[in-house]
Amino acid sequence: MNLKQLAAHLNLSQTTVSRALNGYPEVNEQTRKRVMEAAQALNYAPNARAKGLATGRAMTIGHVIPFSHQHQMMNPVFGDFIAGASDEYVKAGYDMTLSMTGDRDEEENYRRLKAKGNVDGIIVHGPSMKDGRIPFLRQLGLPFVVHGRATDLDMPYSWVDMNNTHAFQRATDFLLDLGHRRIALINGLEFMDFAYRRRVGFEQAMAGRGVAVDPRHLSAGEMTESYGFESAARMLALPDRPTAMITSSVIAAIGIRRAIHAAGLEMGRDISVITHDDDLSFLRNGPDVPIFTATRSSVYEAGRIAAAMLLAHIADPESPAQSRLLEAQLIIGGSTGPAPQDTR
Repeated sequence: MNLKQLAAHLNLSQTTVSRALNGYPEVNEQTRKRVMEAAQALNYAPNARAKGLATGRAMTIGHVIPFSHQHQMMNPVFGDFIAGASDEYVKAGYDMTLSMTGDRDEEENYRRLKAKGNVDGIIVHGPSMKDGRIPFLRQLGLPFVVHGRATDLDMPYSWVDMNNTHAFQRATDFLLDLGHRRIALINGLEFMDFAYRRRVGFEQAMAGRGVAVDPRHLSAGEMTESYGFESAARMLALPDRPTAMITSSVIAAIGIRRAIHAAGLEMGRDISVITHDDDLSFLRNGPDVPIFTATRSSVYEAGRIAAAMLLAHIADPESPAQSRLLEAQLIIGGSTGPAPQDTR
């Protein structure tokens, strides 16, 4: 059913029906309610192109995923983030477009999207500590929201982030309370802002208890299963191996668990492990009792919040920058226990 047919069914003008659907104040509440109920009953959906022509908008949000020579941003987190964002786009009548870009042509891709009018706004993923995309997009005048933050940039911009520092400080304190002192950090790439903040939280907790960090117990890299395995295997071969490990990804944690078993040890008894868990829809941390003790944050919810923030900014371009800091839960699972007696 199109707008003309819906208007004929209601015996109203197309202009009145369109204004009712788009929330114009001059349409009385009784008429608006009648139009909305009929649209729902008859499965009417406004034509996005027509709506775009009427509003001067593309009715599309862009997600430009960086494909870097230094790191690979296409990881499982994006699926759940985009699912959350899509819920908001659908409610607002927006479509979404995804594109990949390399390090060298990323700014050119943004400039092209702006020039062609293909999108009304952008979600920026995976910020580094001094991310050049943020000042560039501000100068370009393209509305955007950042999933994460850029520590070294001192300028207003809208972002949604998890409190990475507090989450890893809390995880480290939990292990210290269990008597662990040789605690390893198997982190993400530390020029990425989230990984930098997680290391800060880890180091603050250790320093707060007067416990020195052993440089051999630190690792930073792409958070794959093989990276988790190789980092843990190397540390477990040390004569004074760590009794506990904290890692930035449940995918890396799976590799850490494999390395612990390969060394003839038992996770939770000989080696404790805490991971960050993005509460992914397809990779659950155990069906009932969690396999891993984890700092948990819903990336789906982050996507939903970021999308709503961006749509609000598109509707009111003069509105000030917004921010939202999400706290992670600490979920106790089977991967942690007291430090072995001879290492306390």
